[in-house]
Order: sequence, then C-alpha cells, then structure tokens
Amino acid sequence: MRPYCSAVRLGLISDLHGNRLAFEAVLEDLEKAGIDRLVCLGDVAAGPEPRATIERLRDLGCPVGVGNWDCWLVEGMPHLPGEEGPKLRDQGDWSAAQLGETEQAFLAELPPYVEVNLDGAEVLCVHGSPRSNTDDIQATTPDDELAEMLAGSEPAFLAAGHTHVQLARQHGSTLIVNPGSVGLPFNRWPPNGAVRVSPWAEYAILTINSRLISTELRRVSYDISALLDVARESGMPHTEWWAAQWVTAARA
Repeated sequence: MRPYCSAVRLGLISDLHGNRLAFEAVLEDLEKAGIDRLVCLGDVAAGPEPRATIERLRDLGCPVGVGNWDCWLVEGMPHLPGEEGPKLRDQGDWSAAQLGETEQAFLAELPPYVEVNLDGAEVLCVHGSPRSNTDDIQATTPDDELAEMLAGSEPAFLAAGHTHVQLARQHGSTLIVNPGSVGLPFNRWPPNGAVRVSPWAEYAILTINSRLISTELRRVSYDISALLDVARESGMPHTEWWAAQWVTAARA
C-alpha cells in the first residue's frame, strides 16, 4: 500500500549477473509492490544465462547504467587477481561469447550514470560511485574516502551497486542506497574470505513525496536448485565451483 496518493516509487536493481530466474522473481515482486519507475545499475550479463537476461532487460525499456562486468564483456576480460581470478575470467570470456551483435551493442551503449528526478528530488544512479564503476561504497568506508568517490556531486539520493551487499547510509545531505544484487547477493564480503552467495534475490524501492522518504531493502526467494541446474546445463565453465559458493539448505 502506498503511504500517500502522491508518492512516487522508484525500483532499483543491480548486479543481475546472467541469473534470469532471480531476475524474473524480482520482476514479479516489483509488480506486486507497485512502482512508477525502474532503474538498473549494471553488471547485467556475466553468468549462466547472459543473452536471455539482456533480452529480458531490453524488453523492459528501463534506464541502465554500465557496470564493470558490462565493460569487460565488450572490451575483453582483464587480469583478475587471487585464486578465483582465472575462473572468473574464463566465465567472463564464456559469457561474452554467448552474446550476439545486438546484445554486445546494448552493453556498449550503456551510459556511466543515470539521473532521475523523483518528485523534485535528484537521484543519481551509478554502478560503483560517480567516480568509477569499480569503487566499493561500504558501511565502513571512511567519510573522506567517500567524499572523493562522490567527485563533488551532492545529489539528494545516490543509488550505487557493485558490492552485492545491501546498504542505506547517510553522507552529508546525500542518502546512499545499494539495492544489493539480483543474481549474486553476497552473504559474506569477499575481502573477508571466500565468497558465499545468499539463496535469494535482492532489490530496493525508494519512495518519495513531500511528507515521506522511505527506503525498502527487499529480498525475494526463488528456486536455487533450478538455477544450479540451469548453470550446469549452460556450458558455463567452472560450474561446480560456482555452485559450491551458494548457501543452500544442505550447506546452511
């Protein structure tokens, strides 16, 4: 139920990572929740169903900002550090190879940011930060570092993804919202150890009107076993390694 009839609701999604099943679950939940607009913060395709995920996103016609993986799938995978780096690079190369010219062009044309006017308030939508799509904005990021990432911008709201971790944080006059990840939500932040992926999909809704501002960080359940079956049948390399990262009932 909307709090006031004049409220405007913005859905925020990020980091789909080729997980079409999670994407469909989020879209179904967004339909039930009722939103006026939708923005995607990037990292769309690298995952088990890259082409189908892009096709579904294109059908929606919503604004999409470019993520670091979107750039890599078009420009070529960089060297990625750590023990997992070569596996992630192989998966990125495979994901890029699944895309046709239309999907490659879609990723290549994504802008670095999306600006939304929501009931008179400015919402700046980026992947990492206004400075770089590889910046990590965390709850623990020092204020001085965060000020450098904002690069002089002071929007009323900053929507940023990339970390795969949900966040709502005030910085000066700016409310920063990270909707988490639709397709690969982190249960544990990678610099603190091995990646663990939560068994749900994440997104956010920002509601604004003259009397109320609210942020909803939402989670949606879906069939993880079906996702792992899709991944195994897709031909994506290192599938068992990828599947082992998911927190399932058997490994909770």
